[in-house]
Amino acid sequence: MKVVIFAPSNVHSLELAGLTDVFAEANARAADTIYDVTVAAEEDRPIRCASGLRVLPDATYLDVPKAPDTLLVAGSVGVPTAPGRRVIDWLARIAPKARRHGSVCTGAFLLGDAGLLAGRKVATHWQYAPLLAERFPDAKVDGDRVFVRDGALITSAGSSAAIDLGLSLVEEDLGRDVALYVARRLVVFLKRPGDQSQFSVHLAAQSVEHSRLYDVQRYILNHPTADLSVTALARIAAMSPRNFTRVFTKEVGVSPSKYVDLTRIDVARFLLESGRLSMDAIAAKSGFGSPRAMRRAFLSHIGAIPSHYRERFQTSGTGARPTLSEAV
Repeated sequence: MKVVIFAPSNVHSLELAGLTDVFAEANARAADTIYDVTVAAEEDRPIRCASGLRVLPDATYLDVPKAPDTLLVAGSVGVPTAPGRRVIDWLARIAPKARRHGSVCTGAFLLGDAGLLAGRKVATHWQYAPLLAERFPDAKVDGDRVFVRDGALITSAGSSAAIDLGLSLVEEDLGRDVALYVARRLVVFLKRPGDQSQFSVHLAAQSVEHSRLYDVQRYILNHPTADLSVTALARIAAMSPRNFTRVFTKEVGVSPSKYVDLTRIDVARFLLESGRLSMDAIAAKSGFGSPRAMRRAFLSHIGAIPSHYRERFQTSGTGARPTLSEAV
């Protein structure tokens, strides 16, 4: 299968490496060249990645086969500098001929310039999702998901999400066992489903570590079974419920109730991945109270029921893992 990865100027090196390494490991597992990967650029000269790493492309876009099996556009730091009109025209012409095409991170802007996003569901880096939606109002932009598949179009969030996108393509082509083998080879802890949020709620919490809400966030994580109503949390913050809701939503980016739900989901996911507790016990320990409430939350935010999540992501290793609170 011919895979073409177009690298714009100032490209993220991790996105190129993530995609090419996934395909290389799949080839190694199959002991055959299943994926014939070409990194293409606008010009036949070394590309300086955003990190300073220099990459020599395999070809210019003009040397690419008329119809590759898969065409992917990597992203750059920030919105990509628009390449020449001929490159955009080439994308518009060649993408529909490929079996599937897509982008990583801000590479979606180049697909948009080529008219390939109209009426389609699209993922990109959460930071640039509003701008992508503004620039291409006909696109259905989702700034939260790791990657989104819409027919032949597959788009993902930034940087490490390139690995998730690549793994999803390998699973589609060669099956789940090969994809999991590649994930293990790359020491990817979890192969995330596409509809998982781009970031853990606790990772997002680090950005407000020095704010007055940090104690509230830590309390939520360390006491998922407690009364986490707005009234109770506002009391911890020494604020009125109304002002607390306003300030929390502004600083954290989600409402207090959604943050509590996402935290409890993170706790439940940790327990599902690392042990064999019953669903009743996990629902109780994560603060949902009942398996039914936990199932409803998982379907709403992850798109999978807890039992299916466990089947897909439970670790089999015996090494010690940190507690969830230690990981924050």
